Amino acid sequence: MIPITRLYVGQEEADAAAEAVKSGWLSVGPRAAKFEELVAAKVGAGYGVSVNSCTTALHLALAALDIGPGDEVICPSFTFIATPNSIRYTGATPVFADIDPLTYNIDPAHVETLITSRTRAIMPASQIGLPADLTALRKIAAAHGLHLVEDAAPAFGATLDGVPLGAISDVTCFSFDARKILTTGEGGVITTNDEVLAKRMKALRANAASVSTLTRHTTTAVIQESYDEIGFNYKMTDIQAAVGIVQLGKLDHVVSTRRALAARYNELLAGNDAVTTPYEPAGYGHVYQSYSIRLTRHTQLEVMTAMAERGVATRRITACHLQPAYFDTNAPELPESAKAAENHLLLPHFVGLTEQEQDEVVDALHAATH
Repeated sequence: MIPITRLYVGQEEADAAAEAVKSGWLSVGPRAAKFEELVAAKVGAGYGVSVNSCTTALHLALAALDIGPGDEVICPSFTFIATPNSIRYTGATPVFADIDPLTYNIDPAHVETLITSRTRAIMPASQIGLPADLTALRKIAAAHGLHLVEDAAPAFGATLDGVPLGAISDVTCFSFDARKILTTGEGGVITTNDEVLAKRMKALRANAASVSTLTRHTTTAVIQESYDEIGFNYKMTDIQAAVGIVQLGKLDHVVSTRRALAARYNELLAGNDAVTTPYEPAGYGHVYQSYSIRLTRHTQLEVMTAMAERGVATRRITACHLQPAYFDTNAPELPESAKAAENHLLLPHFVGLTEQEQDEVVDALHAATH
């Protein structure tokens, strides 16, 4: 079976993890601090906050902004379920917006129609590695006094008009799980230019302790920390951070390889009128965390089944408002989100995918759609 993804890790990552274990720092420590600094520097942000997942990153960001019961946060429905889940964790209400059918990203025009007196933030998802229309969303957020909290889980390394994601939105949350551009196994980093917000998030991720874990364990002074509010245990381990530091050095290679694979897919699929290949607007730097096609004549299930029978794994993205957990949101029909959930497909796409494997994927897709 050709998998949907395959890890791009090697001896360097294993050695780095082993060194972390030998150092005695297993929880959040100096490597986590270094990793968040390197991530922030890479994207041009002032501050980085390492966490144990992008889901907790999103929740932490909203909590630090004091978003809670009675508030609304606008987000796409066509996204991983963690996006609206993070809003619900705070007690706030996710308000689903439709997507642009070309980019699969949240439609700014629809977002503006959903703003009410209860709206506190907009949470776009830079879907599948393509930046959301952050230029339009920033203008909307500024005009209405809203926070822009970006779910950039699959889009580390992506750019908009040459500017990396991570310093464009008020807060940007990245994922480094096993399927993302870079991996720490599980984990994530929040980037922001807001020093006060960064400090609060660092405290809240460690049960809101007044003194950090690193400070408490590296000083000879007696420290009696206080806990002035309810926090969380969202810390990244130094073992994960050690792996992430190595992975960061591979980012340019990973992005260029994924883009080259996507270009080859585009060429191989150009003659198949049963599928539509991805759209990349001018000025947008897509990192292709996934390679997504749109089916024009066949159902998603029949193509996925046919390809699985030929040894090729595929995946899909759901429309959250159509999932049982969100039936109570009374979301509008969101026609583009519903259509995308029914007719798009993610193909195997990862560093290490050989030309022979890619040919087999395309052959299986041709067979399933002809």
